[in-house]
Amino acid sequence: MTIKRMDNVGIVVDDLDAAVAFFTELGMELEGKALIEGRWAARLVGLDDQRVDIAMMRTPDGHGRIELAKYHMPTAIGGVPEDAPANTLGYRRVMFAVDDIDDVIARLRTHGAEPVGEVAQYEDAYRLCYIRGPEGIVVALAEELG
Repeated sequence: MTIKRMDNVGIVVDDLDAAVAFFTELGMELEGKALIEGRWAARLVGLDDQRVDIAMMRTPDGHGRIELAKYHMPTAIGGVPEDAPANTLGYRRVMFAVDDIDDVIARLRTHGAEPVGEVAQYEDAYRLCYIRGPEGIVVALAEELG
C-alpha cells in the first residue's frame, strides 16, 4: 500500500470566518485554528516569509478534514473566477453525503450559497447537487435514496 488515508483537502480563502461559518452550517466541526509561520513552513510550501491562519474543519464521522487557509504574507493570488464552470481545470469540488439535501441547501443559503445548477436524481440511487458557497467554493451534496 502506498497511502494510509486522505488526511485533508486544502482551500485558500480570503474571508476565513465566512468559510468556517459555511462549513460549520454544512455540519463540519471546527477542530482548531492556528497561525502558521516560520522557516519550516516556508520550506514546506515554497513561499518565503509565509504567514497564514488556518482553520481545520472535521466531518462528523471524524474521517475527513478540510484545511481552510487565509494567507497574510504573501497575499493569496487569484486566478480562477469565482463562478468558474465545472469543466475548469483544477480542483473543482468536494462531495459530502447528507441526509436531507433540501434542508442543507436551505441552511447554506443563509450563508449566501446558491445551487450551481439544479438538484438532479441519478437513477433510484441518489439526489445530487452542486452548491457554490463563499468565495466561489463549490461543494457537491449527495443524498442516498432508499
